[in-house]
Amino acid sequence: MLSGTTNGTNGASVGMPHINGDGPLVHRMRSNRKQSSPMAPAFMVSAPGKVIVFGEHSVVHGKAAIAAAISLRSYLHVITLSKSKRTVTLRFPDIDLIHTWNIDDLPWDAFQQPSKKNSYYSLVTELDPDLVNALGPHIEVVSPDRTEDIRHIHRNSAYAFLYLFLSLGSPAFPGCLYTLRSTIPIGAGLGSSASIAVCVSAALLIQLRALSGPHPDQPPEEARLQIERINRWAFVYEMCIHGNPSGVDNTVATQGKAVIFQRSDDTTVRPLWNFPELPLLLVDTRQAKSTAQEVAKVGELKSTHPKLVGSILDAMDTVAGSAAKLLTHDEFDEEEEESLRKLGELMTINHGLLVSLGVSHPRLERIRELIDHEGVGWTKLTGAGGGGCSITLLRPGVPREEMTKLEHRLQKENYGKYVVTLGGDGVGVLWPAVLKNGTEEDDEGGMEIDLEMFLNAEGTDGVEALVGVHGPGGEREGWKFWRVERQ
Repeated sequence: MLSGTTNGTNGASVGMPHINGDGPLVHRMRSNRKQSSPMAPAFMVSAPGKVIVFGEHSVVHGKAAIAAAISLRSYLHVITLSKSKRTVTLRFPDIDLIHTWNIDDLPWDAFQQPSKKNSYYSLVTELDPDLVNALGPHIEVVSPDRTEDIRHIHRNSAYAFLYLFLSLGSPAFPGCLYTLRSTIPIGAGLGSSASIAVCVSAALLIQLRALSGPHPDQPPEEARLQIERINRWAFVYEMCIHGNPSGVDNTVATQGKAVIFQRSDDTTVRPLWNFPELPLLLVDTRQAKSTAQEVAKVGELKSTHPKLVGSILDAMDTVAGSAAKLLTHDEFDEEEEESLRKLGELMTINHGLLVSLGVSHPRLERIRELIDHEGVGWTKLTGAGGGGCSITLLRPGVPREEMTKLEHRLQKENYGKYVVTLGGDGVGVLWPAVLKNGTEEDDEGGMEIDLEMFLNAEGTDGVEALVGVHGPGGEREGWKFWRVERQ
């Protein structure tokens, strides 16, 4: 299963945790790397979305922020075609995208030049304009009959996919069908594109046999090397989509758990490998927002009142630091109300500071009013504000009737509600695409997830019920994750 090699590199790209890996293990794994088999079983890759828990906006001004994985995820189903089928198809039904390219017609010559070719262990921190130009004609043919706004979304997705496909693959790459479903709301600041980026990166590296594991006995050093490999190429995908991404979204989607992130002359991302899993209520205001507009608003406010706004940003930095200490303290107990209360109070303070910067919204404040009235937890906005989403850390032991009452009110007022887990696993692999779902017909070898089943799963609930990494009884048998514990 997923046999092959892994390796480390010197240095780390912007927005990614630095992993020192230039040692004997690296060279041994490089030399043992196997060639991809022309036929392989269908498999799946999954990666989570993310929320910013502390430090929105202050992070833009050089302060620390904490971002963590959430249990809403993307799922990529990969089928290797027969040798005679020389096509690669990208299918994202959530955005109504399907396109097929002939592998032999793709601009391999541009990507295979010695000065352009990147190895699977390469560190890529900027896109090559010659390679971008070479992809142009192959992107232009995507969704020609759709409206301009839909064409833009489809072609961005195709562009990012092809850039990775040609960077990592070769003209001998087998024909494949890549189908993606996601349970992460798009455009809500929840890291949906980074989740997809990690899925595509991991899938291609698996097909190259450039990864080993994941398996329960995998040494932490090796697991970190795997995570770094996936993360680096997910960052390249994110550059295709966003131009100059911070790297924090793809880092969280790859490794899971949480990170402390701080922009400066030397941007740092510190993984919080032992971040606890916490119960969270995520509410989507369904209010359109502009991240750029909200960031500009705070920037103008700071220019007008530098000392006052500077003190607010410093206070947010203190809140993020206090939260990091609390969450990583040996005495923090995610099942104890006192620990959760202290964390919840920090969330409340952080939200108040964001309100003072003018980045909340009446629909966000209405969520806080409803939740405070029912007393079910501590709430703050997450992301840029001006709409978007809120997160609520749930109190332990909230009566079911109170939650039901809150859910009905949110539904009546046209909010989207998701009960999620904060701080869970990162990228996972289901190889082959076979799951045991706890039914009698699964007892003998499990249930194969074929393409028709995957496409016909209805909505986010249907996708989770079919292939979700967690079921009612806990972790689903079959999914495996690269996990790194604190040493």
